[in-house]
Amino acid sequence: MQTSLVEWLREQDDGFLAALLRTRPDLAVPPPADLTVLATRASIRASVQRACEELGTLALTVLEALVLAGADRAPVDGTVDDDGPRWWLGPDVDAATFAEGLAPLRARALAWGPDEAIAAIPAAVEAVGPWPGGLGGPASGIAATRDLDTLLAGVTDGERRVLDVLAQGPPIGRSSNGGGSSGPVASLVAKGLLLRRDPQTVELPRQVGIALRGDRPMGRLDITRPDVPMRERDQAGVDGTGAGAALEFLRRVDLVLEFLGTETPGVLRTGGFGVRELRRVAKAAGVDEATAALILEVLHAADLVGQDDSMTPEWMPTTNSDVWATAPEESRWAVLARSWLEMERMPGLVGARDATDKPITALSDGPRSLTAPRDRYRVLQTLADLPAGTAIGSAEDLARVLAWAAPRRGGRLRDETVAWNVAEATTIGVVALDAITTAGRVLLDPVTRDARHPTEAAAALHAALPTPVEEILLQADLTAVAPGRLAVDLAQELAVLADVESAGGATVYRFTERSLRRALDAGRTAEDIRAFLEARSRTPVPQTLTYLVDDVARRHGRLRGGAVASFVRSDDEVLLSEVLAHPGAGELGLRRIAPTVVVSAVPLAEVLDGLRAAGFSPAAEDAAGAVVELGGKGRRTEVRRRGRRGAGYAARETVSPVAVAGNGAEGGGANGADGQPDRTDELVERLRAGDALAGVRHSVAGSREPTGATGNLASLQAAAREGRTVWIGYVDAHGVAGDRVLAPTSVGGGVVEGRDAFDGELRRIQLHRITSIAPVDMRESG
Repeated sequence: MQTSLVEWLREQDDGFLAALLRTRPDLAVPPPADLTVLATRASIRASVQRACEELGTLALTVLEALVLAGADRAPVDGTVDDDGPRWWLGPDVDAATFAEGLAPLRARALAWGPDEAIAAIPAAVEAVGPWPGGLGGPASGIAATRDLDTLLAGVTDGERRVLDVLAQGPPIGRSSNGGGSSGPVASLVAKGLLLRRDPQTVELPRQVGIALRGDRPMGRLDITRPDVPMRERDQAGVDGTGAGAALEFLRRVDLVLEFLGTETPGVLRTGGFGVRELRRVAKAAGVDEATAALILEVLHAADLVGQDDSMTPEWMPTTNSDVWATAPEESRWAVLARSWLEMERMPGLVGARDATDKPITALSDGPRSLTAPRDRYRVLQTLADLPAGTAIGSAEDLARVLAWAAPRRGGRLRDETVAWNVAEATTIGVVALDAITTAGRVLLDPVTRDARHPTEAAAALHAALPTPVEEILLQADLTAVAPGRLAVDLAQELAVLADVESAGGATVYRFTERSLRRALDAGRTAEDIRAFLEARSRTPVPQTLTYLVDDVARRHGRLRGGAVASFVRSDDEVLLSEVLAHPGAGELGLRRIAPTVVVSAVPLAEVLDGLRAAGFSPAAEDAAGAVVELGGKGRRTEVRRRGRRGAGYAARETVSPVAVAGNGAEGGGANGADGQPDRTDELVERLRAGDALAGVRHSVAGSREPTGATGNLASLQAAAREGRTVWIGYVDAHGVAGDRVLAPTSVGGGVVEGRDAFDGELRRIQLHRITSIAPVDMRESG
């Protein structure tokens, strides 16, 4: 006797149902009322198609065999080799392999029943496609009634070539001579070995395909995991390389933020970041355009970059970026890495052409993809499933493995998506030397996946970072070499005094007149600079650098500026006269108001820039006459959107060596992949209760008592006195019909109150809303 899907689901335990709802989450939205509704949803074509996207090559092959064996119409025997799905699979699939492929079908309710009577979901016919196993449809003509061996033995060489090509699948071919009466195709059609579907198309009947394939009705099956080359890496080397990439990524990010803070490119009318502006960002950060697009997308996802609210909106750093910039490097990286992992964007699409042949720009709707986070997790999880330090040979090899694991997932850009994600992960430092880093594993861990707590990922990166160096090497060519990762205070001070000339394992900084003037503008004195260099340099301070510092300091600040809108003063009246006599003074609107003071209506920053362009070396001062810095950090805009991955908290997540040593993951809790509570078990309880209620409805269908206020009241009062359980049909305040099985405890005041027979909750139903009542024997219903 055939068991229906709903009957089979009722026989399964709660653990199976919970796993089914997690594996096929679309079945739980909205929550099904009972198992009958669940079984109906599980049979819907769209849901079956989605479930098949998660199946591997072996499971899909077994599903095709079940369809060919007719399991969608009647149960088939999966324990014998001479009939049923095992025969269709041929000698390439033994009993153990068949069971391995059948297990995920049962787990997803695509197939059910014992091994001797396996049934498949009817929608599986459409899910496997029009030609399961690469075979055509059954023929009802000559090919079905005559001896195929005799017919095939009599074909010519040209006809045999046509048959062999179609037998490999798909079984559909196009005939070049249309409906002509000559040629191998026409001859095969006449013999019944081909069926003509239209004047241009022919199909190889299923019986002919099976006869040509011999003992392999579905052809030679390639169902084993691809044998891809593996490389063994030292995990410490992988983590160290990844940490270096992470630091380099942070440096490039800082350059992009600096550029956006000063240049503030405009937002395109269609939204997004202009192509020319992207080139400028790439040049400013010293990266290619693909990496620049990645940085922009990650910064936007982390709420560090946004557009302002002006009439002509511009892209600029948000206020969050200032808070984020003060955090330790490992915490800053954790924010960016998490934002990249979970952003619904595909930066690899930037630069490609859309359906209208227009270029896809960064930060526009073009790179948006709801499946992007899932694809990233899938790529990285495949690497994380390998032993520590093991790397797959290349992105192409990884794409082959993923294609085997889920052939129907990924669409037309499946392989390209894998390559993009590996390249992006390598740039960010999640992957290094083609293997996943320890910090990358932490990012994937469901226990630490909550983006609001990046401490675990930051701690993993902190452990891989080299010990900061406290000294630099000054050289006679006005450069300083940082032989490793600098301590935070040393790096910050050196960034003020010098410009980065080259980065890598050893960063080279160059001192210039401009960089030293920047330090003097920030309030440093020549004595401060010399003292710092002497204290932090492992080598003697070169005389050339000392001369440069003294020379810049001697000329710096001889002219002092302040805001009136702005003023310029000098104790040297002759020097001030030179300024006023300079041709550029007219553009600055300078006028003398005292022998040693001139003022201007132009903002102070523009006045000082104009004087410097004219060859002078002015400095800005505050009300007390002290040197002040006017450069600032550029413009900022407020955060306009709030996601799950804010960035401002990064500054509060300081990771010290002590904290790292004692920082362990604590309990995963019952949370889903998205960090939300997993209520699957609760939903299963509701399903069981709803199914039981459906059984009660069936049992009381013919025993409902007449409705009416008097009859209802009397029946309920009797049930309360005698401790009986009753089925109650009612209409709620919105006019929607419902029912409950209650054990009434009190009846009065126009309300019946009682315990729900399935969940034990106390329920109240107004008497005037009750439409029918029937007694229930819960022992028989159970």
